[in-house]
Amino acid sequence: MALPSIFPVRMRRVSIGAFIPPVTFSSISLVNALVLLAQDIARCPKPRVSQSRNAAVITRRIKALAVLFEVVKESTQPLPPSAVLSFNELYIMLQRTKLLLQDCNEGSRFWLLMQGESLACQLLELTQDMATALDVLPLKLLDVSEDVREQVELVHRQARRAKVSVDPVEQGLRKDVISVLDEFERKVTPDKGKLEKIFEHLQIKDGRDCRDEIQHLEEEISDQSNGGKEVPVSLINSLISLVRYCKCVLFGVAEIVSPSVEKFSNAENSEEAYAVPDDFRCPISLDLMRDPVIVSTGQTYDRFSITRWIDEGHSTCPKSGLALSHTNVIPNYALRNLIQRWCEEHGVPFEKPEKSARSASLEGVASTRAALEATKMTAAFLVEKLTTGTAEVKKQVAYELRLLAKCGMDNRACIAEAGAIPLLVPLLASEDAKTQENAVTALLNLSIFHNNKALIMEAPGSLDSIVDVLKGGRSVEAKENAAATLFSLSSVTDYKKIIGDKPGAIPALVELLRHGTPRGKRDAVSALFNLSIYRGNDAKVVEAGAVPLLVGLLGDDYRDRPGLSDDALAVLAVLGGQREGLVAIGQTPAIPVLVGLLRSASPKGKENSIAVLLALCRCGGAPALNSVLRIPTMVPSVYTLLTSGTPRAKRKATSFLKMLQRCEHGRLSPDAAFSTYAYNAHSRTAITVIAPLR
Repeated sequence: MALPSIFPVRMRRVSIGAFIPPVTFSSISLVNALVLLAQDIARCPKPRVSQSRNAAVITRRIKALAVLFEVVKESTQPLPPSAVLSFNELYIMLQRTKLLLQDCNEGSRFWLLMQGESLACQLLELTQDMATALDVLPLKLLDVSEDVREQVELVHRQARRAKVSVDPVEQGLRKDVISVLDEFERKVTPDKGKLEKIFEHLQIKDGRDCRDEIQHLEEEISDQSNGGKEVPVSLINSLISLVRYCKCVLFGVAEIVSPSVEKFSNAENSEEAYAVPDDFRCPISLDLMRDPVIVSTGQTYDRFSITRWIDEGHSTCPKSGLALSHTNVIPNYALRNLIQRWCEEHGVPFEKPEKSARSASLEGVASTRAALEATKMTAAFLVEKLTTGTAEVKKQVAYELRLLAKCGMDNRACIAEAGAIPLLVPLLASEDAKTQENAVTALLNLSIFHNNKALIMEAPGSLDSIVDVLKGGRSVEAKENAAATLFSLSSVTDYKKIIGDKPGAIPALVELLRHGTPRGKRDAVSALFNLSIYRGNDAKVVEAGAVPLLVGLLGDDYRDRPGLSDDALAVLAVLGGQREGLVAIGQTPAIPVLVGLLRSASPKGKENSIAVLLALCRCGGAPALNSVLRIPTMVPSVYTLLTSGTPRAKRKATSFLKMLQRCEHGRLSPDAAFSTYAYNAHSRTAITVIAPLR
């Protein structure tokens, strides 16, 4: 990998207008602003890893100019126009210098090192701007002493003679970093001594520093992606893989203290400091959506995640399993506005869709050869520790694999290729709660990659162990993640039957539905939906007692979680495709709730509500229909669906009105049993259901 001569600089992209003094600035205000700016720059800490000498030189010159500003501030003599012009230019130069020096102390240390030449050029440019501003400064017309005048003239001459100064030590380290990336590309294990030298210079001393560095590099990817710089993004991606490798190899996984993490992600991320509403998370990536879009089945995903899913050749909806009638997506502006409002209220950064489409997830960054090989070496190292390490080491390795599998399909593929999945399965039975949680979450994150689903299902004892965690996990998070893993695995049609036939799987999901947290209930409902689509599993779901619990999720207690209610309605609509399900629904106080949802639910929720009501009336005959019609809002709500409902909701509403007409004409006897048709959600055909619901 060749070292580019100049790396793009990490600069906060502020328009030049932000630096220009307001036109309302008086000369006194301008001088006061210059004094304050010079003081701020003097207080800037010394850069940590790059440009310390250049920063010290420009800071020293600004301190010398600060003496001039202080003297002019105390003077009562008005400033000549040329002095005002010079001070305006110095104001802009000082603002830019302050920003650049702050950048030299923030963000990724690796990236600061790699862009050393660019930073040196930036500092030289600012020095030249200083010289240009001093060219027009009429020192002889200012009320200053001879000493001050000589000091400013000296600064002026030095600024005029300034040249680019590149630290040879930093330049050597940059070449070392590039050589390490070259070794990764050639599948050569880098020299440990060279890595230690680099990390010592960058003052990265332990695993926590590595985590911070990775986070800063990921933020840098966001900045560079937004600028359309493909080469820097690839280089940064390689640096992330390098730091991940060294985090394990140099500092040892057993030395890393696992923080308490939110589900599926590092708790240090700002959005994870709060309980992100379930409806704001993408069902694929499980991350906060920045650009939610709707697919043909009515489900909402983050644009990047669903686009990648489709690009991988899938033609089904990941959540519902239904075939996509087309691959077009529609922006969900209403949900995006709600997410943006939530982010503003909780201080979570919200990027505009045009930026987040590339930067909200690192999965959008193509892996370089160096990054891929570094990830393979990292995975191999962790798997070896997972094989030979102590119980404590295995706990930490499971945590590292959990984080590594969190972002990037390539990472998930490399981990599986290294043989991690069969070694994670035994950890599911660990008596240590954190080990168990890390292991099941690592498997969950790995299962997002479609090819890994088969490896997980085929691993000896894996499904039994996941179900055991679901039934008796040592933490709430472990149980929830086990349910989410079953949901992920059950997106494959062949696995729906296998999971449904596993003793205790469906009852355990129903138990989580009964006693779980709102997040756990959502995971359980999602898994039950996937499983109940398969013929035979629906009866097991009903037998396990899910129906009353699902109806309970439609009540007022869950109105602030419409996504949970929508999911529960979707399961009820599937269960309503067979007689046992309709009988169970009829034995609950579901009818008035369903009628109310025809007005208040989401479009998909309204669709499923009318579908369940129609099935109940078809199965129960006139008595069921009469009980529905006793609710005054029923018929107006049905007519509303005819004009504003989804296509399926319109069809169901039309069928309901036709049934109502038949009842009015006496074709449905209110007292006799009857035979009619109920919709079968599995075969898409009509089945005969005999005997009304009482």
